[in-house]
Amino acid sequence: MVIGSASSGHRAPLLIRGGRVIDPANGLDAVADVLLRDGLVGEVGRGPDGRGLTAPQGARTIDAAGLVVTPGLVDLHTHLREPGFEDKETIRSGTLAAVAGGFTSVCCMPNTEPTLDTAAAIQFVQRTARAAGVARVYPIGAITRGRKGRELAELAELAEAGAVAFSDDGDCVMDGAVMRHALEYSLIVRRAVVQHAEDTSLSAGGVMNEGPVAARLGLPGWPRQAEEVIVARDLQLAELTGAHLHVAHASTAGTVDLLRQARGRGVYVTAEVTPHHLTLTEDLVAGHWWSATASLPPYDARTKVNPPLRTGDDTAALVAGLKEGVLDCVATDHAPHTATDKRCEYAVAAFGIANLETTLGSVLSLVHEGKLDLVEAVATMTCRPAAVFNLPGGTLSPGAPADVTLFDPEREWNVDPHHFHSKGKNTPLAGHFLRGQVLFTVTGGEVAFER
Repeated sequence: MVIGSASSGHRAPLLIRGGRVIDPANGLDAVADVLLRDGLVGEVGRGPDGRGLTAPQGARTIDAAGLVVTPGLVDLHTHLREPGFEDKETIRSGTLAAVAGGFTSVCCMPNTEPTLDTAAAIQFVQRTARAAGVARVYPIGAITRGRKGRELAELAELAEAGAVAFSDDGDCVMDGAVMRHALEYSLIVRRAVVQHAEDTSLSAGGVMNEGPVAARLGLPGWPRQAEEVIVARDLQLAELTGAHLHVAHASTAGTVDLLRQARGRGVYVTAEVTPHHLTLTEDLVAGHWWSATASLPPYDARTKVNPPLRTGDDTAALVAGLKEGVLDCVATDHAPHTATDKRCEYAVAAFGIANLETTLGSVLSLVHEGKLDLVEAVATMTCRPAAVFNLPGGTLSPGAPADVTLFDPEREWNVDPHHFHSKGKNTPLAGHFLRGQVLFTVTGGEVAFER
């Protein structure tokens, strides 16, 4: 059940009592109370007598015993589809999905219609989010006009209007000179340039990772080098200009190596990785998980994503890179589609997975498998992404926005897309169990989601 709104007026105090509070930004991992008032974090602790904080008059109290209490999750890469593709998602439905997944802040990508390449388009998203959204929405402006890769958009105008970064996501800025100029201009407004790294001359026609699995299935392959050559080029350009490059949806071990080397040279680069590239592999394309269900096609188009799912060696390298800090954070790359976009032959199906509501469970699977500890996992979805784009939130420091997520790390649940708040039901996790589920999401001091 979703209640409340990020844009509501007066907020009564809210006391979250007795949960395991994990706030990596402040090195906190302890049983404590969290008091929220006036839309801000008021106090975190157990009170001077150790018996807990006192609830102010008129406050609501949530008993968080047995739950993990964290800063609201932050997503740097969400496709809300509005304006232009409201059949796939709207700002309303997308933010409902966000809070159901524990995300209180989402950065929306500009591949809409019209493109978010003008101040007016940025302001439309902001107005719509204030009126209809239940999470904070931070627009990302386009790098080039119409995302065509030829002429820079008015980056200063976009930044002034509220764009927190620039990207042509969905398309790569293929022209090296244009990318260099974008990085140079970004220095003026102190915003990151987010690259969708894909050399389309190498990926053209590819629908899944190039290799033995693609050859066996008879599907056109997409080589890892299509990503890595662009990452290598852009790291050189970032080093040349001194600007902030952010690599979207890293998917290969080679990309992790390139990022590690560049960081060692002092290049200003950050990077994100998606939950599906951390936890799923190309083997799922064949539909192995669905072989007992005769009504489903032999190739599961819900696994079709850009960049494609890679190998087990790649997922291991990505997890290691995330743990090491070479990859800064987890970002959903939530890409909702209509049923007809996916219920078709693999070659013509749309790219993308809808996963705002499954990301926490997917990341917690790495915790349950011993690949990340819980504090590390929380950091990758709170303070670390907030730091990348210098966003408010990601911490429970007094005076920070009163954005909080409460989840049960042990609760098992079956992924049923019919229950998604997102319009997009396209997930290869349908029918599978995840361990760890959001029970409450608080945005601006108000309960925006309660299960």
